[in-house]
Amino acid sequence: MHLLKGAVRTYAWGSRTAIAEFVGAPSPTAHPEAELWFGAHPGDPAYLKTDDGDRSLLDALRADPEGELGAAVRGRFGDTLPFLVKVLAADEPLSLQAHPSTEQAVEGFAREDRLGIPISAPDRNYRDRSHKPEIIVALSQFEALAGFRPAARSVELMRALGVADLDPFISLLHGQRDEDGLRALFTTWITFPQPDLDVLVPAVIDGAIGYVRSGEREFAREAKTVLELGERYPGDAGVLCSMLLNRLSLAPGEALYLPAGNLHAYLHGIGVEVMANSDNVLRGGLTPKHVDVPELLRVLDFTPAEDVYVRPETVRDGTEIVYPTPAPEFSVSVLGIEGERLGHEIDAPTCHDGPQILLCTQGAATVHAKADAVVLEKGAAAWVSADDGPIRLVAQEPTRLFRVTVGI
Repeated sequence: MHLLKGAVRTYAWGSRTAIAEFVGAPSPTAHPEAELWFGAHPGDPAYLKTDDGDRSLLDALRADPEGELGAAVRGRFGDTLPFLVKVLAADEPLSLQAHPSTEQAVEGFAREDRLGIPISAPDRNYRDRSHKPEIIVALSQFEALAGFRPAARSVELMRALGVADLDPFISLLHGQRDEDGLRALFTTWITFPQPDLDVLVPAVIDGAIGYVRSGEREFAREAKTVLELGERYPGDAGVLCSMLLNRLSLAPGEALYLPAGNLHAYLHGIGVEVMANSDNVLRGGLTPKHVDVPELLRVLDFTPAEDVYVRPETVRDGTEIVYPTPAPEFSVSVLGIEGERLGHEIDAPTCHDGPQILLCTQGAATVHAKADAVVLEKGAAAWVSADDGPIRLVAQEPTRLFRVTVGI
């Protein structure tokens, strides 16, 4: 077991304060810090803090895959860590995006290889053959767009804005199944000629301004989101498409799971994000990056998602909250120590064979494994190899540790 030094990623939508304050570093930072990666991603691996100095987790896995990952994980995923853990901090909206299924990724990767598109090319959609399910657990109030909502609710929103130019598009949602209507309208907007977008988007923004000024509350969040996106991305079809998606606010501890085909955009907040170790992203707007409309339409799931929250499930002994997902690459839980458990050695619930990444988000704990012990304070993480589990914990103050392992 070793302390794990994360890799900071700087993107324009990140925060100059959130990640720095989370890890106890000076704030504000010189550049926006968007993500803190804890994993073995080839693009930016975390580092083990050892007696001989920092060592890349990626190099450690290559040197001893059996000891670090365990036989069971190697049998399922080869000699790679199948998940990536991030602390994500958004001060501005991320791009509108979706991820492919495994079948779509395998086919798309092979197709782009046949076309001779380099892996690093900006117009490459598929950089590996994996799907990319992900979950985000809010550490602060977290705002997001995720999943198409029932068409009737989007009709109500568009009518509430009172924009006559929307009337022809409202009709596309009537007289057919929700999935068909949503596909028809989304396809129309995402392929709209720019001159037409330059007329319709400002009209919708004016309608949102009028709605907010009216004091109406039913669609206040949606209208304010239209205004925010319209200010940052004028003339972008994603401003219109936001009206078709669930507008979500997660309280700390609440989670959002995003399977293949789910169109989403994170808007604001800080959270712990766990995903399959893949780079496959299909963007749909709100970005200057490459947008492949035909491929996006091929992977999107237009089935309305009325309840996209993942509800935590408490494990019997009360020390662990589990966020169940169907993803085989990862399992996410929170180990909580408080009350009468403080000051006592606590055995963490046994998980199946495989490595673990622990991340402290509150308090401080001493973590004991077979070979060693480390102290985790807020913002610190640890790598527990397959050979080093199980773990025991001691905390003197209320403490929360995220635990990420391979899924069952």
